[in-house]
Amino acid sequence: MTRVAVLATEGVVGFELTIPCQVFGSAVDPQSGAPLYETLVCGRPMEMTATAAGKDAFRLVPPHDLDAVRSADTVIVPASQRATPNEPELDAIRDAHAAGARIVSICTGVYFLAWAGLLDGRRVCTHWAHASDLARRFPRILVEDRLYVDDGDIVTSAGISAGIDMCLHLLQRDHGAAVAASAARRMVLAPHRAGTQVQFVETPLPSDGNRLDDTMAWMRRHLAEPLTLKDIAAHVGVSTRSLTRHFRQQTATTPIQWLIRMRLAAAQELLEETRMGVHDIATATGFGNAASLRQHFTRALGTTPTAYRRSARPSPK
Repeated sequence: MTRVAVLATEGVVGFELTIPCQVFGSAVDPQSGAPLYETLVCGRPMEMTATAAGKDAFRLVPPHDLDAVRSADTVIVPASQRATPNEPELDAIRDAHAAGARIVSICTGVYFLAWAGLLDGRRVCTHWAHASDLARRFPRILVEDRLYVDDGDIVTSAGISAGIDMCLHLLQRDHGAAVAASAARRMVLAPHRAGTQVQFVETPLPSDGNRLDDTMAWMRRHLAEPLTLKDIAAHVGVSTRSLTRHFRQQTATTPIQWLIRMRLAAAQELLEETRMGVHDIATATGFGNAASLRQHFTRALGTTPTAYRRSARPSPK
């Protein structure tokens, strides 16, 4: 079983502290149903304050000490509203990294990784409000505007919900798309967003900022139809060129690639939860035929629809 240590620090954001516990705690072996991770909240053996929306929310004493950080396979450092360097915590992060652990941060937790000296020359991200400060204070770090950045043994994310997307990404990286999708569904979450997506829209759509969101919902309702770029642009009421520009600003991808991603997510759900044949699923999700579904599925997920179904659904006992 993989051990995940979540580091609690003074002023830790309570929501972000619990994200890894919930996501990794929801991951189970598709065959046996056994938990895949042991998730431990760790820290100095003292009472500390957890925060929410910048205010004190509750007090906690971490149930595991910093030695559990040193022995973990993955160490996750959530954001802190009072982030300040603390040598025992930084030493534990350094020791874990030296021992081969994957080191992960959520939002301003990235500062602890920087103070520990782990980020020189690395690609990272943090909440957009702190990106400029991080880049100024640590000029050797490459700060990107992304939901999360996977740089191998160092993985960083933006704030709050981006931490959920990153943890689901790590589930997929460790155990495949089926396990990640199953965990997301257990938590009633939509399919996780790609890390390449930017954090917010810099330029809104003209006159009606909700039209693109409305159109994305409309696209989800009409996945089975042969939607074209012109069809989508007509629904928004802009040119195809303007649609593509605004779509990239909001999702870091094109309308058609986003549509394919939604179709794949719908196909995954049908493979997991129904006995529909692959051809019928391909038709229902807009791929047209089984060959097209297999091609897109293999390219995006590295497996076939049939193999995905086998891994996503436990074998009968």
